[in-house]
Amino acid sequence: MSVGNAARSLLKPVRGVLRSADTVLKRSYVAVAEARAVLEHELESIRAAGTWKAERIITSKQGPQINVDGSSGSILNFCANNYLGLSSHPEVVQAGIDSLRAYGAGLSSVRFICGTQDLHKHLEKKLAEFHEREDCILYASCFDANAGLFEVLLGPDDAVLSDELNHASIIDGIRLCRAKRLRYKHMDLHDLEHRLKEAQSSRMRLIVTDGVFSMDGDVAPLQGICDLAEQYGAMVFIDECHATGFLGARGRGTDELLGVMDRVHIVNSTLGKALGGAAGGYTVGPKPLIDLLRQRSRPYLFSNALPPPVVGCATRAVELLLASNEIAQSMTAKTMRFRNKMTQAGFTIAGSAHPICPVMLGDARLASDIADDMLKHGIYVIGFSYPVVPRGKARIRVQISAAHTDEDIDRCVDAFIQTGRKHGVVS
Repeated sequence: MSVGNAARSLLKPVRGVLRSADTVLKRSYVAVAEARAVLEHELESIRAAGTWKAERIITSKQGPQINVDGSSGSILNFCANNYLGLSSHPEVVQAGIDSLRAYGAGLSSVRFICGTQDLHKHLEKKLAEFHEREDCILYASCFDANAGLFEVLLGPDDAVLSDELNHASIIDGIRLCRAKRLRYKHMDLHDLEHRLKEAQSSRMRLIVTDGVFSMDGDVAPLQGICDLAEQYGAMVFIDECHATGFLGARGRGTDELLGVMDRVHIVNSTLGKALGGAAGGYTVGPKPLIDLLRQRSRPYLFSNALPPPVVGCATRAVELLLASNEIAQSMTAKTMRFRNKMTQAGFTIAGSAHPICPVMLGDARLASDIADDMLKHGIYVIGFSYPVVPRGKARIRVQISAAHTDEDIDRCVDAFIQTGRKHGVVS
């Protein structure tokens, strides 16, 4: 065989490999292009429906007044979960700085390996004291706390009874467990009783509800829920993210507000709203449950420990609330000032006497347009639409803070009246 023929015979398999690789690469490009087209179509459908959620850029610290990229001057913020104004409280901020210097930026590890510091245990002790429960376990968020609880607590012989409007994190957490799942109509005690009767053959029964439902600002009927739980031998769990720190005489939450602190067995809540607003969540309840969560709760076992500055800030926030209930008690009058003035102006405000004040508008695009116009008046609010709320129930969720003045509230109402008239919502 000549040298040329030999070379050609050697190149044939190489060319075949190259052609095969080229085919695979083309297929990969086609797959990516097809996926991109699907994603772009989905995004366009969101824009067309008026439910696109643009993120505004804040160029200042969180507070009742903020700076927003693209807007001149100070903007009044009525769309934060900073209910007590502690996100920028000087003592809370200083506690974070002190913890950063003393303990560093982070642990680079999960809790059970080398991620637990004495400040984590101190905060857990303070939170258990605050809620008057036996023990506490910290998580990276309350979403993680809800994702990590039900799978550990409940098995195939158990039943979980969940309000149909519970937070998405509760729904996702329940999906992870193997218990029998029963949904009851929103805050409907008759339907809950019917479901409890269905679940009587189960080993354990757990009633699960938000203490306050974040999109509507309505408070769960905990007294009736606890009555049914005791009648049918069930436990009660509440998510207190939108109640901890400011509901109840001492700010302990909806269970204190409704006089059932000793009848609610498990409480999940957050550090990321009223308690400093940085990050983190937790579960408080019976010590055996907390001990078991430390052994088996996946979000706890596989997530880094909360950063020391976050823990320092939250600890100081809890200490302030343990020392005085003055901040919590300031909320009621301010909340009712806004609700009453808006109702008198012709707006429909959902919920009850809670700082979450949903201005009901129905149409998603209308809610978005009014929120944009409110920003031009110096008021920061956001339109909420599907899938955050049901279709046809779009709203602007106004949230009152203890840091708002009466003048701030009146300015917000005046801006709503002007924009509402422009869009034909009020006369």
